[in-house]
Amino acid sequence: MNQSRTLSSLKWWKLPSPSTLKEHVELIAAISSGLLILFAWYGEHHWAPSVYVSLYVTAFFIGGFAKAKEGLEETIKEKSLNVELLMILAAIGSASIGYWTEGAILIFIFALSGALETYTMNKSHKEISSLMSLQPEEAFLITNSGYEWVPVKTLQIGDQILIKPGERVPADGRIVKGSSTLNESAITGESLPVSKSETGEVFAGTMNVDGSLVVSVTKPSNETLFQKIITMVQNAQSEKSPSQLFIERFESTYVKIVLAVVGLMLFLPHFLFGWSWMETIYRAMILLVVASPCALVASIMPATLSAISKGARHGILFKGGVHLEHLSHLKAIAFDKTGTLTKGEPEVTDFLPIEMNMEASILSVVSSIENESNHPLAQAIVKYAQKNDCSFSTVENVKDHSGMGVSGQYNNEEWKVGKADFVGKEAATSYKDNLAEVLASEGKTVIFVAKNEQVVALFALKDTVRKEAKEAISTLRSHGIYTIMLTGDNDRTAKAIAEEVGMDNYIAECMPDQKLQEIKTLKDHFSHVGMVGDGINDAPALAEADVGVAMGEGTDVALETADVVLMKNDLPKIGEATQVSRKMNKIIKQNIIFSITVIMLLIVSNFLQILDLPLGVIGHEGSTILVILNGLRLLK
Repeated sequence: MNQSRTLSSLKWWKLPSPSTLKEHVELIAAISSGLLILFAWYGEHHWAPSVYVSLYVTAFFIGGFAKAKEGLEETIKEKSLNVELLMILAAIGSASIGYWTEGAILIFIFALSGALETYTMNKSHKEISSLMSLQPEEAFLITNSGYEWVPVKTLQIGDQILIKPGERVPADGRIVKGSSTLNESAITGESLPVSKSETGEVFAGTMNVDGSLVVSVTKPSNETLFQKIITMVQNAQSEKSPSQLFIERFESTYVKIVLAVVGLMLFLPHFLFGWSWMETIYRAMILLVVASPCALVASIMPATLSAISKGARHGILFKGGVHLEHLSHLKAIAFDKTGTLTKGEPEVTDFLPIEMNMEASILSVVSSIENESNHPLAQAIVKYAQKNDCSFSTVENVKDHSGMGVSGQYNNEEWKVGKADFVGKEAATSYKDNLAEVLASEGKTVIFVAKNEQVVALFALKDTVRKEAKEAISTLRSHGIYTIMLTGDNDRTAKAIAEEVGMDNYIAECMPDQKLQEIKTLKDHFSHVGMVGDGINDAPALAEADVGVAMGEGTDVALETADVVLMKNDLPKIGEATQVSRKMNKIIKQNIIFSITVIMLLIVSNFLQILDLPLGVIGHEGSTILVILNGLRLLK
């Protein structure tokens, strides 16, 4: 007992896994380098020079290896110099004239900055990747000897596969046997399932709701509509932050100028101003240190990572600084409807029995019949009955008529629940003075109830708008941002939802390629365009937009494609993200102006011979620390 308790209390002492060590190797190296520098600095006053110099050299190697390797590889690949090489040269230069501590500190600060950047980006990527759900990887192939599970990628055109209720369709094909209702919202954005029978087309990634299907494969796995959408996403080029592009363009030219000037400083002052050779080399090394644009490079990344971390704590995941920067410049934003502005699940909005005193009895029978169906509309009616504390009745001979409705018997009476054609079109359309037409004009789906061929009630259902959607749209419009809804639903439903939410405009019956084209059209009229969606059908538009925002409960393709992910499907967070973006851009501008000013002051002071190396390192590293701290203000 005591031994078990002791072992349990020591579980936290277990060694980290090799994968964890590999993931944090840069951070471990930077911290190790810092500790070695502290030991070496202490050893300068207590140990032999060979000991503390060895510690400094080890600190140089451990802390600077990753950055030196990165700098050399980038120089060879891009054929241009970079700040990593400049920092390494500055550190080696300091050490070459005996200033080991100053050189080591340069290495440590730069290594730590790079390690923190890598760690934060890996953490963000892991959080996003954990949300992804896998698409079907296997199919139930019909063979001469029976059935066999096979990898989807091995399916050939003409193969026949069995798709059971509740399974996702693994490949594009045509139905050769059976009928069912399919939820195609991932592809088309249509909120309600579609009924299909023989010769009907099915698409990979859609959900088979209530019937078994035998499907003949019409396309190989790499040519399905699902894969085409993914390919469109993969082909979308990623853009770098304008501020980052400025730094990168500036960096290459700046490094060349600094190295050229340092080269001249190594001998010209001796001949022009009569400086001693020691003073000339000393000033050249100071110039190499103070001119290194550490603070300038640190102007953007710490602020960006802080903003990313703040967003993550508040349920907003950013995939990079470019998306943060673009958010504050948005002039127009498009929204998908189903699952984004709406909940993506139908709810009963109206229940109208033929007589009010029959309300409870009709609801009891209907909910009992629908309880044996897994159709989304049936489940919505059951939930409605449960909310109204309705008791279930004993029904018999319940049958699911795919694409039409459900029938059953209660007290030897025949009950039908479904479309107008199923219960009797004439009786349905004339029920309560054509009330169904009025409800349909409001974007609602109408379900009729018939008892012994007489229509006795109707249900109106609707994919209800999220409570927070109106608030989010109102906030965006108050900031002067144009809002538009792009949906695969019909015009009547789209209009009703757009008016309820408060959209500036809407476009109905949009397929994925049409949504993509609409985003391109918006970009012709607005400088920065955003897109908010959750389905596979939204992925191309999310990729094309300057900023793509995905709902956290959306499909894996949408989550992978988007630049920003709203973890809790909280639309008002878009406004909050915009505020973070504006604050980040303001801090970045402050940092850039400050860092350039400090570098210029240090360079001038060095030429005037009023700056020594320790003060140069303090000014250089001090400005870098101040810039980083300013960026970290975003964490509040």
